[in-house]
Amino acid sequence: MVPDRKIIVDADGCPRSALEICKNLGREFSLRVLTVASFEHNIKGEDHLVVGNDPQEVDIKIANLVCPGDIAVTSDLGLVALLLGRGAMCISPRGKIFTENNIEILLEERDIKKKYRLSGGRTRGPAKRSREDDRSFFEQLKSLLKEQKNY
Repeated sequence: MVPDRKIIVDADGCPRSALEICKNLGREFSLRVLTVASFEHNIKGEDHLVVGNDPQEVDIKIANLVCPGDIAVTSDLGLVALLLGRGAMCISPRGKIFTENNIEILLEERDIKKKYRLSGGRTRGPAKRSREDDRSFFEQLKSLLKEQKNY
């Protein structure tokens, strides 16, 4: 038996606007939207799962919940690599779709930047979230949901 498809949100790092988009599109596509966050976050909802605040607890919970064809919303590249390997589709809260074709280069880029920072260099953080980010996320997530229907 194939489990019902769902959207799983890494809610520790997901902006509220993206969370609302997930919930709205989940209703539109009749999908369950699970949110997972540590107890340090104040997120309400019947499908919200609370875990401890150890660094990897959210990732482990999401990895244990995901099934092939699910959509995961996260910007954690290590988690993305794991979830792609388990047959999930992954998207960042800014609307970047992660695939087997782009995750390797993104992980390499992350590691290069980390080494640069450890050696004293400075890198820029993410830009402030914009309406365009919300629009892009909405459009890309809707596209994945349409693809998921045909999975």
